[in-house]
Amino acid sequence: MTQWSPRRSFLGSASALGIAHFLGLSSNAMADPPLETTKLTLFENPITCLAPHYVAKQLLNDEGFTDVRYLKWPTETKNWAPEVFLSGEVDIGLLFVPSGLVHIDAGSPVVVLAGSHIGCVELIGGSSVKSARDLKGKRVAMTMPRSDEQIFISMLAAYVGVNTKDIDWVLHPEGNHQQLFQDGKIDAFMSGPPESIELRRHKIGHVVANITTDAPWSQYFCCLIASTKEFVSKHPVATKRALRAILKAGDICSAEPSRVARLIADRGLASYENALQMFQEIPYGKWRQINAEDSLRFFALRMREIGYLKATPQKIIADGTDWRFFNELRRELKA
Repeated sequence: MTQWSPRRSFLGSASALGIAHFLGLSSNAMADPPLETTKLTLFENPITCLAPHYVAKQLLNDEGFTDVRYLKWPTETKNWAPEVFLSGEVDIGLLFVPSGLVHIDAGSPVVVLAGSHIGCVELIGGSSVKSARDLKGKRVAMTMPRSDEQIFISMLAAYVGVNTKDIDWVLHPEGNHQQLFQDGKIDAFMSGPPESIELRRHKIGHVVANITTDAPWSQYFCCLIASTKEFVSKHPVATKRALRAILKAGDICSAEPSRVARLIADRGLASYENALQMFQEIPYGKWRQINAEDSLRFFALRMREIGYLKATPQKIIADGTDWRFFNELRRELKA
């Protein structure tokens, strides 16, 4: 059998499915002004829902970025998104909505450019936590106060009437919440792929809530494409081309799950089976149908209600979004 090649496989499959335009410059792209920079750095971490980052590599090359680098966590940086954008280490990429909102509210120059995908986070519980209502009085893990875990779980709890002050938060900076759970030291924790899929596969705990499938969370983007105001201001052409590549990469994740799963496995980020299951569950390629501004408004309202944001959703959107490039790309890509 011929050895698998990411580029050859994507090109062949794209042609077969009538999506060859995902690869290479479209006439619109070729009409763009020259890039301000041909270098671009993206983020790599163990959370595999960042798959569009990796699929975008060839697309970014085709857009004119000749030097595309991936900054690896935790060996090359200790920062997470959006801190890794604000530090200047990474230029553009995906971030979890709550993280972005907290930083925008604090005045950080984070700028949201588009939505990426729906749902990638689950609340895992033990026998004493059958639903989010059961979180009252239970031990729940977080890596630090106001972390993604605490905000996400607080929103779930508050939505069903649980006062988040009644949750027994267990601070565990190391982040190995699965081991705490198996040792009986916590009752619930937040998880994402590939860990969440592995937990289900081995029947460790059970899924209390899944924002990929559970309304109303499943109607909104959980992850957004973002950068910084400085990068966008200095590199508007590069911003548009990079955004185009990442959006197209999301389409490929949806259209070619088995091939993208192999790409993820070859990078050593997850097993092929776990990666494939993730792509079969998470609805990538929905950036045309789901409104990113509505997603920001929804999460901002939830977070403001429980005290994690001071600004109104309208101010958050005014201060921390720039839809110019997305609106241009929607027209160009016939969204």
